[in-house]
Amino acid sequence: TNQWFLPAVRGDIPPGCAAHGFVCDGTRILVFGGMVEYGRYSNDLYELQASRWLWKKVKPQAPSNGSPPCPRLGHSFSLYGNKCYLFGGLANESEDSNNNVPRYLNDFYELELQHGSGVVGWSIPVTKGILPSPRESHTAIVYCRKDVGSPKMYIFGGMCGCRLNDLWELDIETMTWSRPETKGTVPLPRSLHTANVIGNKMYVFGGWVPQSAGGEISSPDGEWKCTGSFSYLNLDTTEWIGLISDCQEDKSNLLPGPRAGHCAVAVGTRLYIWSGRDGYRKAWNNQVCCKDLWYLDTERPLAPSQVQLIRATTNSFQLKWDEVPTVEGYLLQLHADSPVPPVAAVPGTGVPETSVPSSQGGCSLHQSPQSLPSVPYPEMKVDHPSQTNNLIPNNVQVSLSSNAKVEGKEKVAAPENKVTQEPMKNHTDATGFKESNAPSLLPVCTSSAQTSANVGDLHDLDKQTVNPDASVSSTVSSAQTMVTQQAVKTESSSTNGAVVKDETSLTTFNSKSEAAETACVMPSARVNTGQTNDSHCSRAPQRPPAAVKARDRRWYDVGIFKNNSAVVSQFYLLPEETLNINSKKEGADVPDYRLLKKQDLFPGTVYRFRVAAINGCGVGPFSKISEFKTCIPGFPGAPSTVKITKSVDCIHLSWEPPASPSGNILEYSAYLAIRSTQLQENPSQLVFMRIYCGLKTSCIVTAAQLSNAHVDYTSRPAIVFRISAKNERGYGPATQVRWLQDMKTSGSK
Repeated sequence: TNQWFLPAVRGDIPPGCAAHGFVCDGTRILVFGGMVEYGRYSNDLYELQASRWLWKKVKPQAPSNGSPPCPRLGHSFSLYGNKCYLFGGLANESEDSNNNVPRYLNDFYELELQHGSGVVGWSIPVTKGILPSPRESHTAIVYCRKDVGSPKMYIFGGMCGCRLNDLWELDIETMTWSRPETKGTVPLPRSLHTANVIGNKMYVFGGWVPQSAGGEISSPDGEWKCTGSFSYLNLDTTEWIGLISDCQEDKSNLLPGPRAGHCAVAVGTRLYIWSGRDGYRKAWNNQVCCKDLWYLDTERPLAPSQVQLIRATTNSFQLKWDEVPTVEGYLLQLHADSPVPPVAAVPGTGVPETSVPSSQGGCSLHQSPQSLPSVPYPEMKVDHPSQTNNLIPNNVQVSLSSNAKVEGKEKVAAPENKVTQEPMKNHTDATGFKESNAPSLLPVCTSSAQTSANVGDLHDLDKQTVNPDASVSSTVSSAQTMVTQQAVKTESSSTNGAVVKDETSLTTFNSKSEAAETACVMPSARVNTGQTNDSHCSRAPQRPPAAVKARDRRWYDVGIFKNNSAVVSQFYLLPEETLNINSKKEGADVPDYRLLKKQDLFPGTVYRFRVAAINGCGVGPFSKISEFKTCIPGFPGAPSTVKITKSVDCIHLSWEPPASPSGNILEYSAYLAIRSTQLQENPSQLVFMRIYCGLKTSCIVTAAQLSNAHVDYTSRPAIVFRISAKNERGYGPATQVRWLQDMKTSGSK
């Protein structure tokens, strides 16, 4: 939401302190030491349970081979596994807080944590090698290389009478200190900087650095300044790479200003930088606290999950996909089975949407100035309509204008929570953008603080609502309507007993739910389930895959959406020359939608969908392909909002009538995928048994029926149901429901 809030904390609330140690372990936070007032330091340890906003002062056991850590500030406090590692800091040798006698530390402690809450105690590990020199206001991170698996702690910089820029490594398994040899340009000596690990890189930003004159660094007692320089260390190759130099000019305020004592946190592949103090010279004896928030996108986002179908009509789809953290939006594309004629590049009447940067890598740095919701900043846009001015230094061009708005919010019916469609519709030019390895800046707004926040459960443990999971390219009944596959995310349970009307007609469907992004057409199956006998089993005919050349697979943009849902009724037609380019190179620049015409979806047509996430580095890879078919007029739509309620000896299925019944609903049918020898021959071809037929929008599934259920492992283990409605013309599309099972339960079935 990009909104600050002040949680109502309770318990043993710690006093305010500066230069403390801070780690986050799941939903709990540990805070150690710091300066509570001038000259008075702390060695208290506090734990905050963020799920309850409860503070607790904890008292670890003292080490068996020495004294516990003395009061200090400016130390490092790093988490790896179930242990925290404390190194160095600054202590006050004087018992009088008004008479500060500083002592730099290089002691090393290990704190063992209890699972979930509480701590065991301190220990003093026996280390090998030469200890790093005493220091404070340094940084320490822990990195474990995937192919080696030996965690290492890296300490960089700090202060010990003068600023430092040495790098130290501790092998946590062998407890051996060493100084790795590095390549590249080492950052200037610094203290009160930040260091964060994303992937295999340690990003170092800001801090106090010596004031240089004529290229020479000043003496230890000389002047110093704050820096806005930014570098990273490749922890696999130990090579330093500079991103923003200390002398780089920034007249347009496109980069974070020089600062020290700020904080930085990595969320996924994004680095957030908040606050800090600007620099000052001794003679000025003043400084200003920063109140700006920035973030750095270090790489393109990962591919989203497969597009999932919530509801299909004759000329539209309601779609969703899983969220990708820390992204700005999503590019949704479709491919139609039926040929779509190309058009000339002439201005159309469609509403324009955001032109998306398409870069090949590098980092993108964005500013997040804080503001009250009613006070728009000249350079911001995230949640609320506001002005946008996307700027990238070093000749990186962005095609966003300074008057972008988020419009067209459309409410979508979704399981338990409302899902909203928010296409990011911006007035843009058609230039696209070019990529540079230098960081780029974009502003993002956060709202003012609130005194509390409400956090609710997303799902009831016993009553679950359908969430789409995947798609199938089958058709139910002679109407050739599309079968949609959806999932119920719920806990599995043992069920016993219960009696219900049980019709045992067997029906086979092609249940291939994933289409790899290859040049082939997915097979479809046609099954007549409108009038079935109680004892017959039919096998769905299957078309062999038809090979399609890659250059013939043309993808059309549906649009760019801020949220992970969309109602699709149109797509943009591309000029012939653009189609040829896009078919050869995926991830080409998104065109200016103002110049394109829109094409409506057709009834009874199969469409393939894929989606890619967007951040400051560009458009990421596309998801796996999903395939859906629009309904044929006259037939009822698919039932919606399927829920599963667990009880001791059965489960209860319920659903809502189709949004477009196209006449009177005569009956509903519910099917259960069962074990069959046919599945051994073709695991993707599920066999279904009808377990209910009637006018009610609910039914009971007995333990006896569930004991014969097939557990589908195409993604996560699940029992599969299908529900369809019938009117005067016949059965319409079915809603497929995957009831997720845990491994123990699914393994026993």
